[in-house]
This record gives sequence, C-alpha cells and structure tokens, in this order.
Amino acid sequence: MKKYCCLATMLIATIVLVALGEPDSRGTVQASDRNGAAADSQSGATHDKAAVERSRRLVQLLDNIFKQTVVLVTDKYVHDEDDFAAGSAAVLLFKNISEGGPHKVRLIDATGAPYEPENVPRDDFEKEGVKRLKAGAATYDEVVEQNGKPFLRSVTAVPVVMKKCIMCHAHYEDAKPGEPIGAISYTVPIE
Repeated sequence: MKKYCCLATMLIATIVLVALGEPDSRGTVQASDRNGAAADSQSGATHDKAAVERSRRLVQLLDNIFKQTVVLVTDKYVHDEDDFAAGSAAVLLFKNISEGGPHKVRLIDATGAPYEPENVPRDDFEKEGVKRLKAGAATYDEVVEQNGKPFLRSVTAVPVVMKKCIMCHAHYEDAKPGEPIGAISYTVPIE
C-alpha cells in the first residue's frame, strides 16, 4: 500500500514541476513579461499587474492539484490508521518544493490543535490569513518584497471533505461543512 502512495507522491511532484514551468539552463523557471502594475503592501512599490495575476493563477492551479491529489490518494490508498496519510505525503512534498527553489508551500493548522507542532501559523501574514479564512474568505493574499524581489503570499482554506480525514484527526469530527480546519500557505515569485 505504501508503495502506491509513494508512486502517487512522485506523480504529484511531476505535475507540480510541469505546472511551475520549464526551467532554463540555470534551473530557473522563466515567465513572460506583460504590462500593468500592482502595489506591494509592505513597501508601496508597484509590480507588473499581469505578473501578479499570473502568480495568482499559479497558486490556484497548484492549490487545485494539491487538494485533488490528497483527496484521490486518501480515497484510493488510505484504508486504516496504519496507512501513510495523504496529508503526510503532502507535507513531505511541500517541504521538498520549498527546499528546492523559490516557491514555498506548507500546510498550516486552523483549529488551534495542530496534528504536528510545526504546522502552526508562523508569522503575522499566516495568522491574518487563517483569521480571514475562518471568517469565510476562500483565500487571502498580498504582494510582498523579499530580498528586493516581489513575491505573492497566499493562503487557501483546507476543509474536511471526507470522513476518512477523521480517522487520523478525530478533533475534526465536529467541524461544520466547509469550515477551514487548515490552510495551505504559498509564497511564489512574481515574474
């Protein structure tokens, strides 16, 4: 069973690499340039509005891939508590993505009772994002500057969508339909 979960995780990684684009000779993903401007909420700098929208679409694409894959892997390969949870596979995948380049992604708790202690919101952005998701927003994002380069930070809601989730997360049993029990936090370059 675990070998199928590993194969599914490798498939996810391949899809993500395709979604991020083709690397150039230095291993850097290049995006085309367009006109427009968007304000950076931290520095007041302006950024290419079309590039910001491309980054938002990339986050939406990745979010859909990640969430659909977790549901698929859970449905097909997780049958009892001894099976490798799709959420755990996603955490490992997110860690590898984050260590391998400028794209950062991680799973964070929105319940106040994280499954793993490192899954708590780490900074003001993630804390505000969880607060807004809990208030009903589907996503929360802002443009920031890190080391002189623009990035889009975004958090998206993770609700309980299957009864199997409760197998490992008993405290989710009382979650209302659609209520965020977690979030995925993204930091992607604006190119």
